[in-house]
Amino acid sequence: MSRAAVASWIVPGGVDAGAARVLVARALRGFGDGYVAVLLPAYLLALGLGELDIGIIGTVTLFGSAIATLALGAFGNRFAQRKLFAFAAFLMIVTGVGFAGLSSFWPLLMVAFFGTLNPSGGDVSVFLPLEHARLAAASSGAARTSLFARYSLAGSLAGALGALAAALPDWVSSHAPLGRLDCMRAMFFGYALIGTTMLLLYRTAPADSRQSLAKQAPLGESRAIVLKLAGLFSVDAFAGGLLVHSLLALWLFERFGMSLAAAAAFFFWTGLLSAGSQLAAAPIAQRFGLLNTMVFTHIPSSVFLIIAALAPTLEVALAFLLLRSALSQMDVPTRSAYVMAVVTPAERPAAASFTAVPRSLAAAAGPALTGMLFSAGALAAPLIACGALKIGYDLALLYAFRKTAPRLED
Repeated sequence: MSRAAVASWIVPGGVDAGAARVLVARALRGFGDGYVAVLLPAYLLALGLGELDIGIIGTVTLFGSAIATLALGAFGNRFAQRKLFAFAAFLMIVTGVGFAGLSSFWPLLMVAFFGTLNPSGGDVSVFLPLEHARLAAASSGAARTSLFARYSLAGSLAGALGALAAALPDWVSSHAPLGRLDCMRAMFFGYALIGTTMLLLYRTAPADSRQSLAKQAPLGESRAIVLKLAGLFSVDAFAGGLLVHSLLALWLFERFGMSLAAAAAFFFWTGLLSAGSQLAAAPIAQRFGLLNTMVFTHIPSSVFLIIAALAPTLEVALAFLLLRSALSQMDVPTRSAYVMAVVTPAERPAAASFTAVPRSLAAAAGPALTGMLFSAGALAAPLIACGALKIGYDLALLYAFRKTAPRLED
């Protein structure tokens, strides 16, 4: 099968075939992020760190991603996108090697700040605005929503498989003469290998055309809309930062004594449910609108999270967390498509960065706060706060943008 035939199968109709490379890259990162998010708290606990230390590392990781994304928005237009992608992949390599080879809190904290580690279930890395801008340029109209849905789907499916791979250290250490900690370190070397593959993938990408670079512009006509969206997205991101995947895994470890292998299986199923919800997002949005799809699928998922926080048994908690996963990610592709649809084409790269940076900064505050609450014994508080804040965000978003329709021209 030719490369063109493969690309036509991966991307929807009406989309530039070059978008297939972005989808493949998203799947690779999703796999690495999937197992790192589940493995990270168990790995740090095995190194002798505590709940607060884990929360601080999560906060510094997200804060570092926000600073990198801010720098990209301010200076990225001076460099070809291919070079920016390659540099981000290089940082991914350094991150994997650093976490595999270091054991002390402060060195790990430095790697977390400068690296690409992702303790969350979503994508908060510096890759995000780069890939969003490239996808938006490769599509238009309904095809754009479908493309963003496939982008999110690729990340979710690969992330689900990655989460399942987080059980490998326990399995290998029980069947081979290797220590559990050594097996965990090997997984971070695997993360560096994924970064190497990403580097090769983007180094062979077609060079950026002068025309595409010339079409980029700072925020102008759409500035007020983007700033309002960024503010609201920050509330959602702060709430999500209270319960990134690594901290949800830590909650399951601490609250119910769940094993790493069981947690890996659970996050595999939540990833599959999230992937299915994102696949359904495009046809639902086509019928009910992007904004309605974002809001009215998100609110029930937050209610399920609050119920899970108060569940008396592991089985009840897992049931409501699975229900939450079936709905909670439906807003991801629709949110991305909505941002790209309400701004002018030239403003899309800037809009992607200006909405991503506040999200990352707001999310960064959450893990440290959750780590403090966990270490104080308030295990349910972060989950309840996360659900309540997300419901407030959804209602505010619906009220603020109920009259703002996507642009008719691309």
